[in-house]
Amino acid sequence: MDGRRRNPYELTHETPVYVISVAAQLSGLHPQTLRQYDRLGLVSPDRTAGRGRRYSARDIELLRTVQALSQDEGINLAGIKRIIELENQVAALQQRVAEMESALDGAAAAMQQREAAVHASYRRDLVPYQEVQQTSALVVWRPKKAKD
Repeated sequence: MDGRRRNPYELTHETPVYVISVAAQLSGLHPQTLRQYDRLGLVSPDRTAGRGRRYSARDIELLRTVQALSQDEGINLAGIKRIIELENQVAALQQRVAEMESALDGAAAAMQQREAAVHASYRRDLVPYQEVQQTSALVVWRPKKAKD
């Protein structure tokens, strides 16, 4: 969550609101097919206190996807279950990568701040060393004679 309090009555894509008959109608499937998909673990809706199924909009989309994979692509239900598991795993990994990128960005910003603080603490009265180029010139130095 992003730190804001969520309205408990706010409907989201994951809010379980549809009873099985409505979910069946919205997905174009028979209620018994939805029960079978639930038993197989393809689409697992939330449950009420009385154990009634409640489907979310995301569940309806998943039901339509299962139906399309089954009828249009000819994939069996075990294959569809594996596809769904892999897609969920990919989504979880993408979320983890995003979290790690965010943490990395935060660490890089903190490091840059610390580096800037170190540079700001440098003494400014020191003269930077500059390498002298060597020449073949001969310099003679003679001390001045002290006057008495």
